Amino acid sequence: MPTVTTDPQSRRVLVVAYPAAELLDIACVVSAFQLANWLHGRAAYETLLASPGGAPVRTSTGLVLNAEVSLERVRGPFDTLVVSGGIGYVDAMEDDHLVAHVRRLSRETRRVASVCTGAGVLAATGLLDDRRAATHWDHASFLQRRFPRVRFDSGPIFIAEGDVCTSAGVTAALDLVLAFIEADIGPTVARDVSRQLVTYLQRPGNQAQMSMFNAPRPVEHSVVHDTVAYASAHLPDDLSTATLAARAGVSERHLDRLFVQELGLTPGRFVRRIRTEAAAHLLTGTALPIASVATRCGFGSAETLRLAFAATYGVSPSHYRATQTRAARRAAPSGGVTPAR
Repeated sequence: MPTVTTDPQSRRVLVVAYPAAELLDIACVVSAFQLANWLHGRAAYETLLASPGGAPVRTSTGLVLNAEVSLERVRGPFDTLVVSGGIGYVDAMEDDHLVAHVRRLSRETRRVASVCTGAGVLAATGLLDDRRAATHWDHASFLQRRFPRVRFDSGPIFIAEGDVCTSAGVTAALDLVLAFIEADIGPTVARDVSRQLVTYLQRPGNQAQMSMFNAPRPVEHSVVHDTVAYASAHLPDDLSTATLAARAGVSERHLDRLFVQELGLTPGRFVRRIRTEAAAHLLTGTALPIASVATRCGFGSAETLRLAFAATYGVSPSHYRATQTRAARRAAPSGGVTPAR
C-alpha cells in the first residue's frame, strides 16, 4: 500500500457498536474509509470505534472487537457518525442511555448514518421522524410498527435525506460509504476503492435490495409455485389475475389469498415486479430500445414501463440504464461491461 501522510484536516468518523452488533456492518465502513486513505495517499479519514463504556464488543459472529473510545466520554466534532446494525439492535434501541448519547453525538456531527438495523437506534433518537429510511428488508415491517413516524422502505440500497443517511443490510454499507467517498474526495478515489474491494461503483441507492427471482423464502403451496414459474417464463403473455386463476383452476379471490400468504403480494403486484426486474436486466445487459424492452417484458407501452420503473426504482428506465451501465463500465477491470447486480 502507498504511504499515508498525516492530514490535519482529516474527517473524523465515529462508528458506534454495541453487544451483538454485526461485524460486517462495522468492517465494511472502516475498511472502505481506510482504503480511501491508502489510495488517496493521505489520511482523509480518521475512524474511531465507540462502545458503551468503551468495553470490548462481542459481535454477532462471536468475534470480539476492542473499542477505541467510550460512547459516554467521546466528544465531537465529527464529520460522520455511523450506527451499526446487528441482532443486538433491539436491545440497543431500547437502551435509553445508549440512545441519548447517539442523539448527543448527532448534534456534534455533520453527517449521521446507519447501517442495516442500526436505523432502529437512529429511529429511537427521533432523528428519523417524518423521514424516509432504509433498513434490512427482513426488519422493515417490525421497525415500522415500532416507529410509525418513520417511513421505513425495504426497497432501496440506501437513502440520503439531507444530512441523515440510512442503508440496507450488511454489505449495503459499502455502497453508502462509496457514495460518501465520492462526495468527499471525488469519483477517482471512490472508483479505486471499489476495485480494491472487488465491488461495483456503485449500486445506485434506489436499486432494490431483493429480487423476486431470488425470494427470501421458498414458495411452499403448489398452486403459487406453479403460477410463479409460469408467469416468470411467460412475461409477454396475458398474466392477468383472471387468466392465472383460470389456469390454476382456482378463483381469483383464492389465488389472491394464496399469493399474499406465500409472497406478501397479490398476483397483480407480483407480475408487475417480475416484469420490472426483467426489464432492468435487459436495460443494462442489452442495447434494445426501451420500447422493445417494454414489449418483451409484457408492458403495453414504453409509458407503462416508465410508470412501473418510477414506482419501483424512483427513476425512469433511461436514467436507470445510463447510471447502471456507467457504474458497470467503471467497475470493469479490463474495459468490458459487467452487468450491474
